[in-house]
Amino acid sequence: MRVLVCDDEQLARDRLKRLVEKADNVEVVAEAANGREAIEQAQEHRPDVVLMDIRMPEMDGMEAAEHLSKIDNPPAIIFCTAYDEHALQAFKVHAVDYLLKPVSLSDLELALAKARTLNRVQLAELGKEVSEDKPRRRGHISARTHRGLELVPVDDVRYFLADQKYVTVCFSEGEVLIDETLKDLENEFGDQFVRIHRNALVALKYIEGMELATAGHHQVRLRGIEERLTVSRRHVAGLRKVLQSL
Repeated sequence: MRVLVCDDEQLARDRLKRLVEKADNVEVVAEAANGREAIEQAQEHRPDVVLMDIRMPEMDGMEAAEHLSKIDNPPAIIFCTAYDEHALQAFKVHAVDYLLKPVSLSDLELALAKARTLNRVQLAELGKEVSEDKPRRRGHISARTHRGLELVPVDDVRYFLADQKYVTVCFSEGEVLIDETLKDLENEFGDQFVRIHRNALVALKYIEGMELATAGHHQVRLRGIEERLTVSRRHVAGLRKVLQSL
């Protein structure tokens, strides 16, 4: 069994690695200091299990678990944390187990045995459930591209544009497609984005203004983007009110 150890404290990672080495037929193939690194290492090393801390900088373990569920052949997640108040939320993201620090060898072996009984198909099914039941707001949007799972910070997103079954995410480095709905994105990030059209949400922080186009309809200008996005008539008054309050 291949294991990835993720914890923001080096001493904690070292202790977990020593415990893993004492278990039978288990090896540590990589380590990470936060959730974002865990996703990168998981895609490179393809572990069977991730031993994941929860409270970490940049991206915590809960959000990382959600994103990891979307990669091909997702690993099983075992949370290792000092805080038991996260237990219920851990199982909402379908963790295989939840261990309190300091982790004992016997508890770790039991958790690894539980993870071993789950095959890849079962883990993929858990991932589908995770994507339908997000317990809280994410800091990143994840998209499956030819490069693997690509993470886009929500703070870097200029707009979301719906087109049939996909949504285009425009950010500073380009665009990616995701299979989420505009309604769900609006519910999750409604304080950061405003709807300007039935198919478009734009980031409030990047709006420079609204102008009247030659064709008689309104458009919104976004900082750093030459493209102008159309504002539907029904959303003009609401957008104007939002801009006046900024």
